[in-house]
Amino acid sequence: MFKVKEIFSSIQGEGYYTGRPAVFVRFTGCNLWNGKLKNKQNALCNFCDTDFVGTDGLNGGDFSLNQLSTKVEEVWNQKYKTLQKFVVLTGGEPMLQANSRLVERLKQKGFFVALETNGTIAIDINFDWVCVSPKNLNLWKVKKGDELKIIYPQQRFDLNSLKRLNFKYFFLQPLDDNKKQINIIKTIEYCKSHKPWFPSFQIHKTLNIN
Repeated sequence: MFKVKEIFSSIQGEGYYTGRPAVFVRFTGCNLWNGKLKNKQNALCNFCDTDFVGTDGLNGGDFSLNQLSTKVEEVWNQKYKTLQKFVVLTGGEPMLQANSRLVERLKQKGFFVALETNGTIAIDINFDWVCVSPKNLNLWKVKKGDELKIIYPQQRFDLNSLKRLNFKYFFLQPLDDNKKQINIIKTIEYCKSHKPWFPSFQIHKTLNIN
């Protein structure tokens, strides 16, 4: 059974596919933080802004393979139907639960299947798109893919070294904290003078889109 926090339709708000209509499957659980606020300051990604605990979100629950793939298609057809199907598997950490059978079933239904992962679990699944957003150098295993996304600024990553990794696109996303506006400026200025980095903004937050 797959434990899913929520399944919803929206636009992709960040990275290479910004603006593209999608269905998001947010899996329950993460291997870097238990999701409890009382433990957040000790988490490896204490800037995390995502609720991935439980199965009580929109369309959340426990799903079999058939149930989950059917629900994803149902949510897509409720809003988009005629557009090219696009699903994003996210979390938490989706690689704790995602498997090749699920991905192949979604592809059979015509979906382009994208993964958003922290890169701590090796990938042996044929995703159409892999976005890696690492949070810890020591635990980071997946160092190739389609898109590398780094929250900026962070002291733990050497951006000059990271650009040599085997990714097609490199994005810096401003840290969303009490210095957000300063972080946005820093991100833009860094990307101006450091290829191949591009800024990635969470436009779904700016536009107040769920």
